[in-house]
Amino acid sequence: MRSSTRLRWQATAFTLASLGAIHGCSDAGGGTTSDGTATQGTSPTGTAGTMTGTGTATETSGDVPTGTGTQGETQGTTTTAPTTTAPTSTTTATTTEGVTVTSTDGTATTATTTTTTGGMKLDMGGPPVCPPDDQPVTFDYIWIANTTQGTVSKINTMTGVEEGRYYTNPVPGSGEPSRTSVNQFGDVAVSNRNPGSVTKVMALPEKCVDNNGNGVIDTSTGPGDIRPWGQDECVVWHTALPLADGYYGGARPTAWEGVAQDPVTCETPVPRLWVGYKDVNGVAHFARLEGDTGAILDDVQRPGWTTNTFGPYGGAVNSAGDLFVIGYDNEVSIRIDAATLEIEELGLSPGQYKYGMGVDQNGNMWVGSFSGTDHMYFYDPVAKQWQGMGNGGNNGGGALGIAVDDENRVWGAANGPCRLIELDGDTKTWTNQNITLPDCGSPWGVSIDNEGYVWVVDKANKAYKVDPDTYEIKLVVTGLVNPYTYSDMTGQGLKLVLPQ
Repeated sequence: MRSSTRLRWQATAFTLASLGAIHGCSDAGGGTTSDGTATQGTSPTGTAGTMTGTGTATETSGDVPTGTGTQGETQGTTTTAPTTTAPTSTTTATTTEGVTVTSTDGTATTATTTTTTGGMKLDMGGPPVCPPDDQPVTFDYIWIANTTQGTVSKINTMTGVEEGRYYTNPVPGSGEPSRTSVNQFGDVAVSNRNPGSVTKVMALPEKCVDNNGNGVIDTSTGPGDIRPWGQDECVVWHTALPLADGYYGGARPTAWEGVAQDPVTCETPVPRLWVGYKDVNGVAHFARLEGDTGAILDDVQRPGWTTNTFGPYGGAVNSAGDLFVIGYDNEVSIRIDAATLEIEELGLSPGQYKYGMGVDQNGNMWVGSFSGTDHMYFYDPVAKQWQGMGNGGNNGGGALGIAVDDENRVWGAANGPCRLIELDGDTKTWTNQNITLPDCGSPWGVSIDNEGYVWVVDKANKAYKVDPDTYEIKLVVTGLVNPYTYSDMTGQGLKLVLPQ
């Protein structure tokens, strides 16, 4: 195992608003709650076999289309100005329960971007000298959605112990959460597909809000301690997206921007959050939210997101905060400029089987291909060119979820047979197409932890921690409930592109 890549990001403390909604605790959706456990892994004992076939990929609930149709050809990139409107009537209500609830009807907006203040420190002998930001941070967690239970799990990546489980929607057992995104302070946003919404959970109790004034932070301590909605003081806001068109149009792309301390004012901006969904008219919406409150600041619209049933599917940012978005399967891909909010059309990938995605430290986009002749795609935003990565001689299914590490190794969760796959991002050649995951069911998502280990989320109610050099299984975490996450679950993807 190479030397640790544990992060030491710092940020200025900020104040969180408190609000609420009222619902009791229940367990719905077909899953069962059990105490999450972790077992020490063993070295792999071989490689998975191969299977010839096209493979399919489906979502967790509902009848979902599989990859079909002819493969698309690479197209040139064109730039078009978006229809950009800010949702007009953003309302925020406060109750006594402790969760900030923001909703927008899509007709107007008012919100302001806030910044934390550290106060400029003057050195009379030279330019201003800023004190280091001192907000407590942590990146020792992976956040995995339990989709049929309507919760998200906070798992310590060092120990494999689940230290918290939280409802993500006011109606327990609903929401169908999927994508999670961790910001540079360690806190998570989790998006719900049905009804469309997004919820923020703080990682550390010292950053949570004592809403009831009892002198302690009342929050979950594990999978058997899911607090009723509005009563967990680390669940700090929830924003409904009422224009999202049911399950298929629900919120999926979810990505925090990175921010840096201003060297003159010594202030650190509050990071904003991108969330994408589709409305009933086939218009894709990309909402940018204020990170402390969940208020909607911008709504970038892209009409004609109608190639297949799904809305926007995956999203990640580059160092400028631009949002790269892919559509499912044969749908288009776009980039939204963070400053101008203009949309750049990226054309079609070489094949049509797009699924998960990530952005590397050079700002390039990597996309999983769950079927076809390519197991991954690569997009160069400078050359404006797509490239297929082939299948490395393995005719089984390609990558679903994608993650890139700080050595530019690209990892994918693959099925048919179930396994982990690895590609060298520098040479664009396959390193290993058959990394064994003992007793795997349906590997779906991949993420990198704070030490550089690779985590694989398996829909068979568990997650693997894998050594990236030896492929040894270090831990297997069990007790999840239909886990379904393939996004930046740890914050390490964002770390690659943080502005300097």
